[in-house]
Amino acid sequence: MPKNMLNKEVLAGQLDPTTSRIKLPVMITIHPCEFLMGTSDDDIMRLQLKERDWAYDWSDNDLFDTERPQHMVHLPAYEIAKNPVTNAEFHYFIWDTGYRLPKGWVGFSYPDETGPHPVTGINKIDAEAYISWLNKRTGLVFRLPNEAEWEYAARTEDGRIYPWGNTFDPWRCNTQESHKKGTTPVGNYSPGGDSILGAVDMVGNVWEWTSSIMMPYPFDPNDGRQEQRLDAKYVIRGGAWYYSRKLARCAAREGMLPNHMSPSIGFRLARTP
Repeated sequence: MPKNMLNKEVLAGQLDPTTSRIKLPVMITIHPCEFLMGTSDDDIMRLQLKERDWAYDWSDNDLFDTERPQHMVHLPAYEIAKNPVTNAEFHYFIWDTGYRLPKGWVGFSYPDETGPHPVTGINKIDAEAYISWLNKRTGLVFRLPNEAEWEYAARTEDGRIYPWGNTFDPWRCNTQESHKKGTTPVGNYSPGGDSILGAVDMVGNVWEWTSSIMMPYPFDPNDGRQEQRLDAKYVIRGGAWYYSRKLARCAAREGMLPNHMSPSIGFRLARTP
């Protein structure tokens, strides 16, 4: 395990003392680190050797360009949630505030038996409303991860293409190849699909909102990409259940307006220690 990685998990699913209806997330602590962010020429060559049905086409049509150039990024210490926020956790927020229901919920609640599934049908604005509520109720300061924090938690220092290594495996994540036709409970693919850090569902299941505007690399948190705007597309990461393995890579990135909602997009919490 690289030296800058997981040391501990905090707030291990405990009930917050201020209310029995809030369950605090399990957070993974990450020390200050440096890593190569993005897709390298070597990564593309590996994909061309193993994923011939699409990787050559992507390369010929410059579809890897949004992930390039690969570059070194320094990250200060942070914490990232082990799991995406679930329907059951988001329901505490709905119940407490009367906030509008996520798309697809009926009768003031999520569909039957989907409590441990990641919440979807919410946009970035909804995710931030949940975070503001959680911070107010707990006195803590959660936030969305920026996209560099998200990528490091998925691939860590060895630059792996997928959280588990450099070869796609449909038994380790919920993508189109899994034929699930919907989300699965968080951790359903653990531990085989987990990152080295122990973060689950970093690829597949649902895309996850980040706090970063979709801008060209290199990543620089001080170049305006961390501004909060309604007219900018924000990076989502991880791929999802009805997207193919092409996008279930640690470095893959897409951009969506903050008011966009989808049955394939959720979010994960982060925090600065």
